Amino acid sequence: MEETLGLALRIASIGVGATLILDAWSFLLQRTFGAPFPNYTMVGRWIGNFGRGRFAHESMGAAPPVAGERLIGWAAHYAIGILYAALLVGFAGVNWLSAPTLPPALIVGVATVVAPFFVMQPGMGLGVASSKAPNPNVARLRSLAAHAAFGFGLYLTALFVTKI
Repeated sequence: MEETLGLALRIASIGVGATLILDAWSFLLQRTFGAPFPNYTMVGRWIGNFGRGRFAHESMGAAPPVAGERLIGWAAHYAIGILYAALLVGFAGVNWLSAPTLPPALIVGVATVVAPFFVMQPGMGLGVASSKAPNPNVARLRSLAAHAAFGFGLYLTALFVTKI
């Protein structure tokens, strides 16, 4: 039991740390290049509308607001980061936690772009892989770069967690 709890705490720490690194990356892009920071309030609105039976929207801005949507969006953002860290440990094996290497973390980070491309973006009215976005290729590249940054964050955070 104690070993399982320790494993869960390490995975959660890696997921939270990697998500913080992703957010730092997004903030840096915003400050340096004026790139828009991801709007997790709209993610919260999307998720919050699930309870109303709405899983897909033409436009999230036009979707009915949900109480606590900002908190829902940010909580989902970090919960998904933890889930992806667990996916990494499942993919690379528990022993990876003792001696993290970059390739598995980067592979998992980049592979997780499948979820926004084929679930979140279509559900939020942006089409598959942002095909309905004003500039789809830029949106795709931003998503891919963000998930690569997240993968790098998984690796860096795992290195840190092994030291403590």
